[in-house]
Amino acid sequence: MSLTGTPFFVVLIVATVVAMISTIALWTRIRGPRPARWLVHAVMIGLCQLTAISVVATWINNSYGLYASWDDLLGNTDNTNAIAMPGPPVQRAKFNHSTKGGVLDTYFHGQKSALSGQVLVWTPPQYNEPAYKKKRFPVILLLHGVPGSPESWLEHGGMPGAFSDLLRQHKVHPFILVMPVVNPGSVDTDCTDLRNRKVATWVAADVPDLISHKFRTLRGSRGWGLMGFSTGGFCAAKLPLQYPKVFGAGAALDPDPLTGDESVIPDPTVRRLNSPTYLVRHTKSHVSLFLATSREDRASPASYITQFQAAAAPSPVTVRTLFLPNGGHNYNTWSEEFPPAFAWLSQWLSAPH
Repeated sequence: MSLTGTPFFVVLIVATVVAMISTIALWTRIRGPRPARWLVHAVMIGLCQLTAISVVATWINNSYGLYASWDDLLGNTDNTNAIAMPGPPVQRAKFNHSTKGGVLDTYFHGQKSALSGQVLVWTPPQYNEPAYKKKRFPVILLLHGVPGSPESWLEHGGMPGAFSDLLRQHKVHPFILVMPVVNPGSVDTDCTDLRNRKVATWVAADVPDLISHKFRTLRGSRGWGLMGFSTGGFCAAKLPLQYPKVFGAGAALDPDPLTGDESVIPDPTVRRLNSPTYLVRHTKSHVSLFLATSREDRASPASYITQFQAAAAPSPVTVRTLFLPNGGHNYNTWSEEFPPAFAWLSQWLSAPH
């Protein structure tokens, strides 16, 4: 029986009703010593709670597409045969050492956006090696979803460990990983500059200024890229199109609607002008985008990507897509998309030099 199917949801509702009615009907009929009656009553109450919680949890899962199947829920999805298809004053911020994988942490105020927020930074082992001491490094900004925070990449996304594994396997070249907050002040704008809340400027100007002043980074767009999931995926597709002189490539994993989200930006004109689909139709820049999702992800269906790909066909933008056969809108799916996304970014962004 499918995890997201109507029959399973109905069975849970029926089980909840049966459990409640049975508890009421049998409560006073339980016989035996008092400890035994207490134990049976506790089991009956537990069954009522368990079935009720299951109904609510299933409803939430079906509404948001968190887990697409039993295998997805249990972490048993196998997408090994999926194929990626090619398509047509910031300087004053002080970084503190985190306890998680050598990640550096700071909170700073961006001068250009007038926004403040957290930024996490991880440098690859090569950064401190003598052979690289005079080399500058490419940078990837990792953009989290909403709700979420930069720590989401550490606590749920497996960073920087997942990237370190790829680095040891020589599947990617060394990058500085930067994890900024994408909704400073907990206000989501889909990385768009709105009145009194210039989040695009925060991500595309203030954060790069901070990192380039504090670390040995490459200059130019071929040294800077983005990768994000969900809302962060929308931003990773949008910002290279808006700021091609800053970012040369972006990887959007299970992105939000690429035509814009009405619940985030109610103004239809502002929403349209800041959507990746509109931007890719009007750009003349040669940037590269990697877009991935799962065919079971109802929060980010494959149609989002195929429609964007069609819009991008006449443009100079290079688009590559990946459709996993299984997985919902969750970290199990995104973790499977990390390796091909990082590999793609390694192809388009420069190595340390």
